[in-house]
Amino acid sequence: MKRFAVLLFALACGAPGNGAKATTSLRMTGSPADARVVVDDQIVGTLDMVQARGVAMPPGNHRVSVEHEGFFPFDTIVEAKEGEKVLHLEAKLVPIPD
Repeated sequence: MKRFAVLLFALACGAPGNGAKATTSLRMTGSPADARVVVDDQIVGTLDMVQARGVAMPPGNHRVSVEHEGFFPFDTIVEAKEGEKVLHLEAKLVPIPD
């Protein structure tokens, strides 16, 4: 029963060899480390978490935003290319002057 559940989960997630496309890992650096990272309107974690673990993105264009209170937001469009393993992006937020 457990093997069936694992197989069912793998098929539902698009197991390799099932026509699923490879993803690109978005890896970010920058500051502040606890800034919130948003990809395609989905919160994916903090900047330091994305730096350490990465975010899997399917091929295509994606909007990446980084936000933190007291800083101007960072916003850009990136292209994850098929066959590209890692996409590096740096986001150093600029403080809002008083």
